[in-house]
Order: sequence, then C-alpha cells, then structure tokens
Amino acid sequence: MKKIELLLPAGNLEKLKFALLYGADSVYIGGEKYSLRAQASNFTLSDIKEAVSFAHERGKKVYVTVNVIPREKEIKGVVEFLIQLEKLNIDGIIVSSPAILKLAKDNTNLHISISTQSSIINKDSVNLLHSLGYDRVVLGRELSISEIKYIKENTKAEIEVFIHGGMCSGFSGRCTMSNYMSNRDANRGGCAHSCRWIYDIYRSDEKINDYTFNIGSKDLNGVNFIKDLYDIGIDSLKVEGRMKSLHYVATIAYTYRMLLDDIESGNMRDISFYQNLLESSENRDHYSGFLSGKTDNKLTLYSKTSPEANQSFLGIVLKYDKEKSIATVEVRNHFIEGEVMEVMSPNKELFNVKALKLYKDKERVKDARHALEILEIEVDRDLKINDILRRK
Repeated sequence: MKKIELLLPAGNLEKLKFALLYGADSVYIGGEKYSLRAQASNFTLSDIKEAVSFAHERGKKVYVTVNVIPREKEIKGVVEFLIQLEKLNIDGIIVSSPAILKLAKDNTNLHISISTQSSIINKDSVNLLHSLGYDRVVLGRELSISEIKYIKENTKAEIEVFIHGGMCSGFSGRCTMSNYMSNRDANRGGCAHSCRWIYDIYRSDEKINDYTFNIGSKDLNGVNFIKDLYDIGIDSLKVEGRMKSLHYVATIAYTYRMLLDDIESGNMRDISFYQNLLESSENRDHYSGFLSGKTDNKLTLYSKTSPEANQSFLGIVLKYDKEKSIATVEVRNHFIEGEVMEVMSPNKELFNVKALKLYKDKERVKDARHALEILEIEVDRDLKINDILRRK
C-alpha cells in the first residue's frame, strides 16, 4: 500500500522544523500574501527558501497556502507570487479560488490542492475538480468515514482529510460572524473567532439565560479513525493549527507518526495510549467531528469558559554535553531541581529524566523561574538537541 502522508501546519520556521523532526512527512505554510492566516507569523520568500531546503534535505515536502479569494486588483500580484514559489521549488499550493487554479495552470507546473474552504463533500464534485486540473482535493470536514470511503473508491484524485485541530461553526470554515461582529474578514485571514466569545441571550432588554455560553465547536480529534482512513487508502492526513504552539505541533506530529508507524508494522497499541499523548498538548475539549457520522449538541462548547493554559511544556534542549551530562535548556514553564521530567524525542519512545542540578550563568539555582531563560541542567540520562522536556 502507498504510504499515507502526515501533513502538519507550521506558523513559522521553528514550528516547521519541529513538525518535520517529530514525524510529519509534509508541512503547509502561508506566505506574507494570499493566505488565510493573517495573524500567523507567515513566511517571507527567504523563509520559504530555507523551509524547502530543510524539508527536502530530509525527503519531506512543503506546501504553500494561496487560499485567499482574490479580488480583481490582486490577480497580477498572485501570478507573480506563484512564479516565485515555483522558482523556490515548493512541492505544491493549496487554493480555494478557480481563478488561482487557472493562473497556476497557465503560468506554472505546480501541484495544486483545492482547500477544504471549497466544501467538497461528494464524488461528482471531486471528479469535476480533478478534470479541471486539481491534483488533490481536501475534503470538507462534514463527512463520515463511510462517505469518505465512497468518495475515495470513486475518484482518481488524491484525497486529503482533516484529522485533528480546530473546527468552525460555519460550513467547512466558511463563516461571516467575524466580519459582522468585529469587521475582521474570516475568509481573508482575519477571523476573530466570534463563535468562541461568551454570550448572553436577551428578549428585548431582558437577559433570559442563567449562565453564559459560546457557540463554538469542540476541536476535532480523529485518533479513533486513523486505522479506518489508512485502510481506505487516503493520500494525506491533515492537522489544523498554524496558530498553535511549538509544543502542540511537535506533540501532534510525534503521536500521529507513532500511530501510523504502529499501524504499518501491525503493532498498534490500545487507542488510549495515543489519546493520552495527544491530550498532553491540548487545552480545549475535543470530539471526533463528523467522522463517526453522529452529530448532536454535545459537540458544541456552549457553557465552557476559557480553559487554563497547558503548562506541561517545560523546555527545549538547545545543547547537550555528553561528557558532563549537562543539557542547555530554553525554559518554557516552571520546574524545580530534582524534578523528574518526561522527554519527547524524535523517533524514540517517551522516557524520563531527572534534573539533578540547575545552573543559571554558572550559579546554582533551585528552580526555573522565567519563560525563555536559558539554564544548564545536570541530568541522569543522555539527551539530544531538540528534545522536548515535559511535566510528568
């Protein structure tokens, strides 16, 4: 069977590198123009060049989102941008507009995926789009496993399916709440996530609810259905989250990579093992989306308030001196001398390490107090650059 692609988001170069190091086969990124994540760091052309070089050296891929719906005055700029992307040797683009498809076909030889924003949820639409020149269709997120299976069996197009991350209240992400409530265009990268605001209900001037609520969806977590998607022969499994943290990106890549490798080797563990790994990076409620085919009001957040920040991410190993057993660590959350931490390391099972002694500027300290400070830590196990330290 053809190997399934694990496709991760990357909001900047650091996240891109960690996504690929921790198990992603490919990443998708946004340029400074024509991308639907205006608030992400996004990539300059120089950044994209570095990203492609880093990925290709490891046999991996970089896709660029050009999924804005362009106005007439933007067309010329889109053509110039597409030509620049092809010169940088990217592996493909993700688009929403047929105009950008035509521009790409007329001016480049880029691999082209049509975005989930286009709400493709049946085989006839998939086959029509494939005949027009789209190489891959990213299905709408409103499909069950059985519907996805039927589409895959009845098309020659590559099929990509979202398996993890934020879900929209709008159909396949097409929502205008943000436009009306904050004057920020959700479909041009400015979504204010109005569905996640806290609301009251009024009749005339009288408030009639006894608790506040929001109307946002719980996040998608498709871990229970990865084996089904693998068996169906889906070409690419996609994670949402270019705005998410480095720890989130690395943990999601690590977990789904492990799950896919276990499926391929015939050694899949109990699903709770992978679920527990995923939950170590989450701070929002999740569910299986439409994959099970069952949807009801339990899938909406309603009365949930803003969750507490996840503080399991303790630090990143920047250097390691094997002779002295000293790791140089960039701190992300508080920990103390003597604490036993969990280590997530690319291509390895999780293991524990003890922080025997902590030093800041060669002076002994008792704890890590400040995010982003650099500490030297004497440890009882060998570590590697880019290992992630987490709270047990």
